[in-house]
Parts: sequence; structure tokens; C-alpha cells
Amino acid sequence: GFLPSRRKARRGSAAGPPEGARRAAARDGGGTGAATPLRAPGVGELRAECVRPPGRRVGARAVAHALRPEAGTTGPLGQAFPRRVGQASAPVAPSRQRPPFCPFAALDQQPRAPGVELPPKGRGVDLGVAVILQSSDQTVLLTRRTSTLNISPNLWVPPGGHVEPDEELLDGGLRELWEESGLQLPQGQFSWVPLGLWESAYPPKLSWGLPKYHHIVLYLLVISQESQQQLQARIQPNAGEVSAFMWLGPDIAAAVAATEDGTETPKHLPQDLPSSVPTVELKENGGAQPLALPTSTLLRTTPGTADSRERVSTGTKFALTLWLQHLGRKSRDGS
Repeated sequence: GFLPSRRKARRGSAAGPPEGARRAAARDGGGTGAATPLRAPGVGELRAECVRPPGRRVGARAVAHALRPEAGTTGPLGQAFPRRVGQASAPVAPSRQRPPFCPFAALDQQPRAPGVELPPKGRGVDLGVAVILQSSDQTVLLTRRTSTLNISPNLWVPPGGHVEPDEELLDGGLRELWEESGLQLPQGQFSWVPLGLWESAYPPKLSWGLPKYHHIVLYLLVISQESQQQLQARIQPNAGEVSAFMWLGPDIAAAVAATEDGTETPKHLPQDLPSSVPTVELKENGGAQPLALPTSTLLRTTPGTADSRERVSTGTKFALTLWLQHLGRKSRDGS
């Protein structure tokens, strides 16, 4: 997750998941072989497009190391993400969005007390990556952050966290997936595509207090050839960060994504939604137990004052919307 201290305990070994699991990636649409690094020629454009108060430093070391800009390239942000790895033609521009109540935007519209640093002096804007893991039967994995975390406790999010120096974006996403869920995807049995960029702050609203952390998060859709049942059989959640997990299908995901935070009038929700969603909750003794989580919990929006009640993060709703759009395009294309 997005923790104040980036270095987390590794699962199994200090070196992280096996090299084959970290580097292997099939092309979007099928195929096998070693991953071609995801590169972003327009790093300067990425920084320019990010919405931020004047004078804020965007990118930090993570952007420079992870995106690895090519010398002399000045293409727009959309050209930084080819539709398929190694295929520079037919670029697809990832969506870029921030919540309507972004505290940095609110601060930019009002006077600030002298000497206030946002976030803590010298931190800048960190780069994160989050994985929307899709099973072969079209469900996606969400995890609930533990109640003891300092940032965003009890939020439902996909596995993700900071990108480390000299780490490719896909590698960072696969590492975070492994560290938080214990899942390693077999080489040649998954494909992937970038979904979108999200500007995130914590606390998420100015009414909660001044923001202390600022991230640009890249959501990656990783499509496994394994079913939900096959993947779940191998899940070993990291109890230090994850307290529960679930698999969402398109219907529930659409309802969750429709509960847009910051809007005065909620969208119309289907009347035939189930009253609960099957969930697996971790017990204090290290075991796990099934839990019927009320669907209403997933439909909560961000409250006006500081509140650690269980809900789905606003950025996750954005990512679920993009995932559903991706499914719709695949359906129309007949693939």
C-alpha cells in the first residue's frame, strides 16, 4: 500500500518474487515471452498534465527511474502508453483524473498560512502503481486495508504501492500484488494494459485537515488466464496490510463505480443488487473465514469529516469505471 515508509517486509525472501514472475508478461491480446519495459517518452508532459498547486515538485526520484524517458522525446502523454508492448503505433491515452474535492485544488483557491508545506517539506509527489487483477471469469480482486494503517485504514483498494528506484511499472505492480496477496502469476499466463492515472491525496478532503501525502497512481489492468477459484486457492494475504479480500463482478463493480464521491445527486442504482457480497476476512490467529459484507458498505462515499469507516476508495471507483469500459470495448470487438 501507499505507506509513509516505502520499504516493506518481503514475503518469502528478501529479493522479492522470482525473476520469472516479476519480468514475464504476455502482450495484451495473448502471447508469451519476456516483458518489454513500459516506457513513457513524455515524462515532461506527464508532469505538466498533473494537476497541482504552483511550485509543487512532481515526479520525485520514482518517476525519473521508473518511467525511464528516452532522450529527445517530447510526445504527448497519450503516446507514452502503446496499446501493446513494443507497438508504438495506435497509442492509447490513459484517462487522467482527480477527485472533485481534491484538497490541493481547494488550497490553490484560497490563501494559505505562511510557512505551510504541502506535503512535508521535500517529499514532492510520489509515483504509485495499483493492479486491477482480472480473472478469466471476469471478476477483479479488491483488498481491505487493515485498521491499524496510518493512511487510508479500512479502505477497499486493489493491491498497489510505491514504485521503487530502477523498477519498471509492471514489475512494481506485480511485486505489490505478490507482497499483499501472495499471488505470483505464471509466466505467459497473463496480459496487461494501462488503464489510467489518478491524482491522490491523504487526507482526501481539506475538511479532514491539511494533506500530508500526494501521489500520482497508475492503474494497470492485469488479465490472468486463471479463474477466480484457481487464483483464490493460492492467495496468502499479508496480514500486516490486508484484513479481507473479495472478488467483484461487473454488476457490483458498476454499482460501486456509480456512487461517485463529491456529487450532489447520486446516479440511479439497480434495484436488484444483492444485499451482501461474499468476502474472505482474516482472523487474528492467522486463519480466514467467509464474511457476507453488506453491499451498502461498498456504496458509501467519502464523508465530510475524518472517518475511518469501511468503504471503497475514490480512486478505486475511477479504476473500476475504466475496467468496465475496457470490458465493453472487448465485447464490442468480439474478443
